[in-house]
Amino acid sequence: MLIVNVLIQTLGGLGLFILGMTTMTEGLQMTAGDRIKKILGAVSSNRIIGFISGAAVTAIIQSSSATTVMLISFVGAGMMTLQQAVGVILGANVGTTITAQMIAFKLTNIALPAIAIGVALKFFSKKKQRRYVGEVILGFGLLFYGMTVMNHGLIPIKGDPVFVSFFTKFDTSTIAGLLLCVSTGAILTVIVQSSSATIGLTMALATQGLLSFPTSIALVLGENIGTTITAQLATIGAKNADSYRVARAHGMFNVIGVIIVLCFFPFFIQFVAFLTQWLGAGSLDQIMEGDRVNIGRYIANGHSLFNILNAMFFLIFLPWLIKVSIFLSPDKSDDSAALSLPSFDQRFLDNTIAALASARGEVIRMTDVAKQMFENTIQFFENKDMKKVSQWTRYEQHLDAVQREINSYLIAIYQSDVNQSEAKEISGLMRITNNLERIGDSIENIALMIEKINENKITFSTWAIGDIKNISSQVMAFILLIADGMHGMPQGFMEKAQEIEDNIDFMREEMRQDHIERLGSSECDIDAGLLFSDILSNFEKMGDYCYNIAQSIAGVK
Repeated sequence: MLIVNVLIQTLGGLGLFILGMTTMTEGLQMTAGDRIKKILGAVSSNRIIGFISGAAVTAIIQSSSATTVMLISFVGAGMMTLQQAVGVILGANVGTTITAQMIAFKLTNIALPAIAIGVALKFFSKKKQRRYVGEVILGFGLLFYGMTVMNHGLIPIKGDPVFVSFFTKFDTSTIAGLLLCVSTGAILTVIVQSSSATIGLTMALATQGLLSFPTSIALVLGENIGTTITAQLATIGAKNADSYRVARAHGMFNVIGVIIVLCFFPFFIQFVAFLTQWLGAGSLDQIMEGDRVNIGRYIANGHSLFNILNAMFFLIFLPWLIKVSIFLSPDKSDDSAALSLPSFDQRFLDNTIAALASARGEVIRMTDVAKQMFENTIQFFENKDMKKVSQWTRYEQHLDAVQREINSYLIAIYQSDVNQSEAKEISGLMRITNNLERIGDSIENIALMIEKINENKITFSTWAIGDIKNISSQVMAFILLIADGMHGMPQGFMEKAQEIEDNIDFMREEMRQDHIERLGSSECDIDAGLLFSDILSNFEKMGDYCYNIAQSIAGVK
């Protein structure tokens, strides 16, 4: 019965810890979502700025895994480069150590009051923002209450010779024992999917005297390796090679760092102990009410120190790390990938920022397809080549299918808990996809008219061809503007959009008047004239659709 009671309390406490961690992270994401996007959006290619941004974001949401998933989705959407993302990851690994520091300070006395306050705010507050704050406080309380339950659950076994004998196998004085500790920490974190939870469990075992300080640090090193599995899983189905490279860089960063520390493990242990005592933590072996009260501080500092030193090392060798990640994940994309349907990761729905970035990435790809479809169609007026024009069917079908997929995913995101800003972004993205699909319909109309022109040997006048080239160049400029705006709205974006929209409307009206005059003077054939008028009308509609998209990008509508 002893082992059953220990397992129930320990696993139950671990479950409460993970639930608290998840609840707190989700609440922090909801309360600070806009701030997080601003921080990540401001990241430049400067590795130091990226590092600081990563540390700040992860300190806010208390989850390096959540930050990494966001980065992978941002890179996949083309909103961030590989170099920027890897720099942010270095900071994320440092930012996540704050959780371990909080646990080490044993704030267990405020766990139940925090749960009470959190529940009151989450379930009885009318304002959404207060409910999100309630989630944060509730998660905070559950996290520390989980630690309390784990600690109490482990008390009965610390004097049991069978359990004590089992834990002595984790002996870091031998290479085999050291590797066993690291492997165990990594495997546990892969299973639990939370390095903070496994570090919390390690602290609980160490507090009860079941693990020595060196063994605890070796487990923590393994837990830093295990946490990288989240990034690897997040790349499943990704189409952008850089998404894989971000995950590979994250894995290499932690694995290589652990290998380096293991080579100097005794010195690292001594350095952590010296630094922690210098910071006033008290004796490592101090016992109070049967617990080693200070060892949590030592473990937390070891965790922090490893990640800080590792980040400093790789900030110097960041270009090398990126080159190796590119080598390990070569770009295998081909032309067929451009017309493949989105493969949205449903796990991203737990991380609204990542899910929206993933959706935005597919909207950007949809824009690229519409642009390619338009280029293929209007080149007929340059060289009379029907080969590319005839591809309009598969492009149009693709745009229709992608619109349905993206909108379905956006609805799924909306049905999860989103804040006001995210709801507005979802509405804007749906408006963009709808207008892109209408652009595809207009291009389809033009392609059908071109097929009719080709089949019936209809000839346009030199003036008509010139007009088509002029107005189509304005439409192309508009498509390029909105494509650029989706990556990051440039200065004067809406002013430029308004200018192009006005140009298209003015040109369409002027060309219509000129066309009527040519018909009156018999310079233009009636059949050609009707087709010419319809083509201009579709160009003008495309300008309207592009303007609608520009408004959504700018947040005007």
